[in-house]
Amino acid sequence: MTNNDILRRLRYTFNFNDKKMVSLFALADLVVTREQISQWLKKDDDTDYVNCSDIQLATFLNGFINEKRGKKEGPKPQPEKRLTNNIILTKLKIALNLKAEEVILLLDNVDFRIGKPELSAFFRKPAHKHYRECKDQVLRNFLQGIDKKYHVARTTKFKEKSITKEEVISNQEDALGKRTYQGARPMSGKVYNNPNKKASSNASRTVLKLDPKKIWEQSPK
Repeated sequence: MTNNDILRRLRYTFNFNDKKMVSLFALADLVVTREQISQWLKKDDDTDYVNCSDIQLATFLNGFINEKRGKKEGPKPQPEKRLTNNIILTKLKIALNLKAEEVILLLDNVDFRIGKPELSAFFRKPAHKHYRECKDQVLRNFLQGIDKKYHVARTTKFKEKSITKEEVISNQEDALGKRTYQGARPMSGKVYNNPNKKASSNASRTVLKLDPKKIWEQSPK
């Protein structure tokens, strides 16, 4: 696993946006930009991809510990110049305040079995006779176990949709039980006759014809 892989997985699990990522580095006294964050999170084959160094990832993990556990008084821990899977495993265990039994349970939840003596060997100093190197497989499953337990779901953003007049009418009809209203219609069974109506004559109507030239001359100027 690369440092960039670990950074991407933690960002995804805890739903850290760029601003939060920058603040976590700042908690360990390292100033980074959003552009750097974006480059570290790119896919390996992207032209803008940049490797995240051991010091940078160690600083991020230190900031993550300060975020979760609070800053301790006294000298600040310095980021390691060379990271190992054992150190990364230890820092994540500290940040999430996990006991050995809880780490074993996280791994068990992703179908990875490990005993307590074997796990304890990962947290010993390299000079210790019972020290054991943490392989990528163990760290990868541990990160999967963290994601399964601590995953923060992303909030869904809904886009505003313009509603047409026809949709408003349709929604109103649905709310009223799909009742529709029509304009008044004449009664087909009866025909109304006006008693005061005079008998119509066959004489043709007189049509007033005006000369357009006279209209123009008589119009006010």
